[in-house]
Amino acid sequence: MISSRLLPETINDGVTIADFSGEYPMPAIEVSVVMPCLNEERTVVVCVEKALQTLARLGVVGEVVIADNGSSDRSVELATEAGARVVHQTQKGYGSALQKGFEEARGTYIIMGDCDDSYDFTDLERYIQELRAGADLVMGNRLKGEIKPGAMPPLHRYFGNPVLSGFLNLLFRTGVGDCHCGMRGFRKEAYQSLGCHMPGMEFASEMVIKASRAKLKIREIPIVLSPDGRDRPPHLRSFRDGWRHLKLILMYSPSFLFLLPAVVMIALGLLAAPVALLAGYGTYETIFGPNFLIMAAFMAIAGAQIFFLGLIARLQAHRVDPVFASPRVDWLLRTFSVERGLISGGILSLIGFGLTIPVVSEWVRSGTVSQPALWILSGTLLVLGVQTMFGSFLIGVLELQIERSKQKKL
Repeated sequence: MISSRLLPETINDGVTIADFSGEYPMPAIEVSVVMPCLNEERTVVVCVEKALQTLARLGVVGEVVIADNGSSDRSVELATEAGARVVHQTQKGYGSALQKGFEEARGTYIIMGDCDDSYDFTDLERYIQELRAGADLVMGNRLKGEIKPGAMPPLHRYFGNPVLSGFLNLLFRTGVGDCHCGMRGFRKEAYQSLGCHMPGMEFASEMVIKASRAKLKIREIPIVLSPDGRDRPPHLRSFRDGWRHLKLILMYSPSFLFLLPAVVMIALGLLAAPVALLAGYGTYETIFGPNFLIMAAFMAIAGAQIFFLGLIARLQAHRVDPVFASPRVDWLLRTFSVERGLISGGILSLIGFGLTIPVVSEWVRSGTVSQPALWILSGTLLVLGVQTMFGSFLIGVLELQIERSKQKKL
């Protein structure tokens, strides 16, 4: 028989359960509130209590999990006494601590937030409602909510967060306005499909990027950010962690990092010589002469090198991370072959060689080069052709290694 008490109660390990008797099984945990912790003895108790009391008030079967990252104060002891379940992560880092907490969480839904009392753990209901309604990831948005005085440094509020979030959305179109908010909720099953692994603060960006690429249902709600209750400097380091976010965003977008600048460099470098010739330049007597064209040739050659690096990076991301798999890359892999690469490179080299014939003939006959622009263009095409042929072989070698790995797995 079910007890007449409707509200759940908290047991010692931090799990909120309904009071069932006799033969009825204990209900499954619906919500796990996970907090990373590193020396937060001043605030961890109030955060745990707020979360547990809110779960009880809502009648939600849940738990609070503290992911300790090597605290040397009384954080672990106090969190346990307050009713949380503490798990330990020896690998340092914000992302590492959260990943351990998510791994150990027993809830269908997980809501994460820092235990420095800057996030409001009495505001769990809106997250739970969105998750129950079918959202895979629910992001808090501090910029559209309320940032209380002293809660966020001006550098972060007016520059760091808007710029990084804007840049991330430019590349990945996530639709999330505050990509680095530390309070968010998600379905555990959806999170596990993403394969997030970054150890530091950049974990926040990784989750949003991968959730968007995996086409998860993302919702955003405005929240309140309060000044934290620490008596020490925060773990976040503005420039170090800002760079780690930016670096991750760039590395997760090889098309933007490599391929786009490479195509621009190749196009500008190759167009410089014909345009100079058609405009009446390209001689030693003009401003856009051989020195200018040599620099343009260097740019085209460097662009080709960057292009092959980017292509290899894109293929690698497609192979090793299902979240970044792309139909366009699948098409490229089906279309590409070493032979086709060799033919393309050979054609470029033949065109370059053909353009050298009149220049070399004049040089042999008169000992002068009256068309230096044509000479530079022909040499550039020859080099690009050679790069294309050897780049094709390199991609072929990598594909061969991947096929060998597949055979071993079979």
